[in-house]
Amino acid sequence: MQPLRDSLALLSRSAPVRRVLRQLVAGERVEDVVHAVAGLAEDGFAVSVDHLAAPARTEVQAFAAVAAYRTLLDRLADAGLAAGTDVTVRPEVLGEPLLDNARKVCRTAARAGATVTIARSESADVATTLALVAALRADFPDVGVAVAAGPDRTEDDCRALAGPGSRVRLERGAGEDRAEIDKAYVRCLKVLLAGDGYPMIATHDPRLVEIAGALASRYGRAPSTYEIQMLHGVRPAEQRRLAASGEQVRVRVAYGPEWSRHLARRLAERPADLRLFLTSLVSGR
Repeated sequence: MQPLRDSLALLSRSAPVRRVLRQLVAGERVEDVVHAVAGLAEDGFAVSVDHLAAPARTEVQAFAAVAAYRTLLDRLADAGLAAGTDVTVRPEVLGEPLLDNARKVCRTAARAGATVTIARSESADVATTLALVAALRADFPDVGVAVAAGPDRTEDDCRALAGPGSRVRLERGAGEDRAEIDKAYVRCLKVLLAGDGYPMIATHDPRLVEIAGALASRYGRAPSTYEIQMLHGVRPAEQRRLAASGEQVRVRVAYGPEWSRHLARRLAERPADLRLFLTSLVSGR
């Protein structure tokens, strides 16, 4: 992963390449992402913002991370963009004390009218992340959680999380057996869409999007009771088509100093995404 990350960082110094990558990453500064969110809101999309920063190893870094999330939320609120926006919070970025730091971010989000979704941690196991979410929901019941469909435990996790009001973002897990991962994704979709929670269906795969729509219809789901999430700059024409058809589409916008590390990790986990990204960037579809 390190060589790929280094290559991306080197390429990012080229002005033409930076213009292309800007379609996937809003930029490094909070001003960049506020501008991107404003454009998406003008086009009628709901938005999720992902702050890409290095894991906090010290108390000072953890303090700075909390401040960064709060600044993001304050700037969105100042621009009239916070209400209805979801902010992805990465546990490893918050450092320790994790629960206290996460509560501070959730408190700021609640004041601004935004929501928080806890991402899958790079360092902690699934049980630890779910325990964090359960603790946060005691005071902030609208806190969401991201889970990855795969061969291990995810279906049971979705079943436990499919209760009333529970916001769950379903992502594709990593692995070489794409067919098995897709089957796991569909099984989790069935659990979430049959439940009483609010599924957030994160996929760009046309077949999985079609299956999600068919399952939503089977279970009597109105479009307001779930949403489809896609990354900023990936399949934008499809995002517009889905929104025009009545689906709720939320665009996920990433920004921050660690964008190259984030992209390298994603491509290392899911190499097939590289072709998808490049196709989207070239064709705009």
